[in-house]
Amino acid sequence: MSETQKKEPKLKKVVAAADGLSLGISMVVAILFGIGLGLLMKNIFGLPWLLWLGVFWGVAAAILNVYKAYKKQKKSLDELANDPKYRHKKYDDSDEDDKY
Repeated sequence: MSETQKKEPKLKKVVAAADGLSLGISMVVAILFGIGLGLLMKNIFGLPWLLWLGVFWGVAAAILNVYKAYKKQKKSLDELANDPKYRHKKYDDSDEDDKY
């Protein structure tokens, strides 16, 4: 086995852990980026309402990140629901043991 094949499982665990944290981090980064952009525009153009525009853009980007994560999880769970192993089975009421 080569060194890259030995390192793959470790990297997969790190990527999976980072994916779990990525939603919270991306929300914070999006809002901070929007605030920074708003402050920059406020300082350049001298209009105080541009700060609030940047805050709005940051919050909107955070909401978009949540929506994208939701769609990704829904797609994953829909694939799991179609798996025969986890499919809901209806049981027939006319069982043989109903006589007793």
